[in-house]
Amino acid sequence: QMHIVESGGGLVQPGGSLRLSCTVSGFTLDYYDVAWFRQAPGKEREGVSCITPSGVITTLGDFVEGRFTVSVDKAKKMVYLQMNTLKPEDTGVYYCATDYVYSCSSSARPDFWGQGTQVTVSS
Repeated sequence: QMHIVESGGGLVQPGGSLRLSCTVSGFTLDYYDVAWFRQAPGKEREGVSCITPSGVITTLGDFVEGRFTVSVDKAKKMVYLQMNTLKPEDTGVYYCATDYVYSCSSSARPDFWGQGTQVTVSS
């Protein structure tokens, strides 16, 4: 069973930065692509960014605009999302997700998700 826990969310002013963390257990990051998604209030969940075990990154949302960077530390079993130049429209719950066959190039949603971490961008 893949277990995922996100952390690092909070309240930040526009233009600020946050680093989200995704801690995984029950599997190794040596073999599986992992993606970040987000869901804003009243909107559908959307992809943010995805990373392969070798560190290849796929940007899933046009809104990233070079502001967000995903990284992986396989030894620590963690995936990070560094978010810079945050905007109020970045407010939402951010999720980390994967499954045994998920690929960054897939349009299908992964099966295993964390509980999410709330990001609020407001002055």
